[in-house]
This record gives sequence, structure tokens and C-alpha cells, in this order.
Amino acid sequence: MSFYINNTNPNRPGPIQGNPLSGICEKVMIETTKVFDACVCQTTETGVVLQVTDLTPENPTLPLTYVSAQSSQTNPATISDITIDRLDQSPNYANVTATITIPVVVTYRDANGVLGTGNATVTVRKEVMLFVPQPSLSPVNITATALFSSTIGTFTGDSSFTVTACIQILMKVTSVVDILLPSYGYPVIPPCQAASSPSVCPGIGDLPLYPTASETIVR
Repeated sequence: MSFYINNTNPNRPGPIQGNPLSGICEKVMIETTKVFDACVCQTTETGVVLQVTDLTPENPTLPLTYVSAQSSQTNPATISDITIDRLDQSPNYANVTATITIPVVVTYRDANGVLGTGNATVTVRKEVMLFVPQPSLSPVNITATALFSSTIGTFTGDSSFTVTACIQILMKVTSVVDILLPSYGYPVIPPCQAASSPSVCPGIGDLPLYPTASETIVR
């Protein structure tokens, strides 16, 4: 079984049934990334020039025929040159300006019909208004993720393509913080569905799954 397969134990994640306050047993402090604000924008850009490097296979036969371009699955977008200009009338809000660099994988066919790929980058300068909390010991971060997608383009020579693309950018204001949350305690972890008979593990079998601590009261 698992959390969701043949498991009726109440100490498991899933939809709440009945009184949601029933079973809360402690206040837990966790370290997590809190998102203070976020926004997403999607635009269609024309005339985007992709200068392709690292051609695979090497030395394709020209001219190349454009197939598509997608944001890289292994190299995420990066954000730089961040400027935060707070609004005088609303100091918790700011115009946030940043440069987002998106790694892109370009797919093409050469003159012999051989499919190839290459790498390129797209740089976007973005300005948005976001809620930005006041400075504190825990630094506030501006982050960005981006998607680039294109199926329309032409080969313009010298390993470059001019394309029309859809670009989607998600920007967030975040900070790593300690948060106090109500908790139902530790979940009961069920055995895996395909597990065989448990083996004898000296020194391990008697250990609890999670650490425990008695309440300490300082007077």
C-alpha cells in the first residue's frame, strides 16, 4: 500500500473529513520558502534572433531548415541586474526590474535532411510591480522561471535563426523564513505495495521513523 492505496489510517495526507481541528496536537516550526508575491506574464515576440552554438552533429550542411526551439530542460532561466524601486505612496510595493536569461535548445534539419540541435540564449528585460516586504535579517529574493516555445522561424545564415516565439515568465518575491504551523503530528508510513516479508535488521528494526522529544519547560 501507500498513502493513497488501500490505506484508511487517519494519520495520512489527503482530504480532511469531519472537524479539521480534530487531531491537531502541536505547533511546529518549519523552515520554508515563503512567497510574498508573484505574477506571470505571457507574450508573443517576433524577430527574436537565436545565435546557435554547440551544433550537434558538428558541421551540418548548409542551409539549415528551422524546426523548433524550446527552453532548456536542464538549464533553468537565470535572473540578474535586479532593481527594486519602492513607491513613495506605498512603500511595501515596488517596481521590480530584472534581466531574465533563458537557455534555449534549437532543433533544425540540414540540407541533407539530418536532424540537429544547438544551444542559444534569449535575454528579456522585465519590469513589473510587486509587493516587496521591508528589509530584515532574512533577505528577500526576486526569482524568475521562464518558458520559451517557438515553431515559426527562418535560417538567416551564420548559425542564426530569426523566430517568432511565445515567452512565459513567472516572477516571485520570496524569503527563507521560520513559520509556526498547527500540526497533526507525524504521518503513519504504510508498507510499500510490492514489499516482501520484512527481513531482520539488528539495531534498525526498533528505531522510530521520526525523532521524538519531550516538552521542555523553562521556569
